[in-house]
Amino acid sequence: MSGPHSLSAILLAAALFPLVGPARAAPQAAEPPARVCARLKTDDTLRPVPEALAPAVNATFHTKMPAAMVARGTVFRCVDGKVKVCTTGANLPCGKADQSQTPGPGIVAWCRERPEVTFVPAAAAGHDTIWEWRCRNGVPKVGKQVLHVDPRGFVVETWRELR
Repeated sequence: MSGPHSLSAILLAAALFPLVGPARAAPQAAEPPARVCARLKTDDTLRPVPEALAPAVNATFHTKMPAAMVARGTVFRCVDGKVKVCTTGANLPCGKADQSQTPGPGIVAWCRERPEVTFVPAAAAGHDTIWEWRCRNGVPKVGKQVLHVDPRGFVVETWRELR
């Protein structure tokens, strides 16, 4: 078999009949978070938590989430060789905090439509802002700081060291 169809036939055969035995590498198990953090020390990359750590995550947050829910909604990062975890949820930011006191477009639009509201919800302000926002004469005004930020820029209230 030669010509343009021979390469297609070879690629199709390779896809349908993958290598078996020693020529094919076995899939490796994911490195446990404790080992990742011991190796990396401090790293801001958010990584998914394996289902096997659901009991530890539940103990850390005093929750009773099913393992699949923990794996879907919890991330870890490394701080000084320790595993820190965050479970996402309504108004629970896991990414870096928005520390800006300059109103974003959602806040501006909210205040334009509601000139005298005393509270701008997270849906308009952003779930990662650390500030309470209000409107005065249709203009956004930053209020008090309601969340705190760690030295790496993450919200302190949403992150816990894994037990």
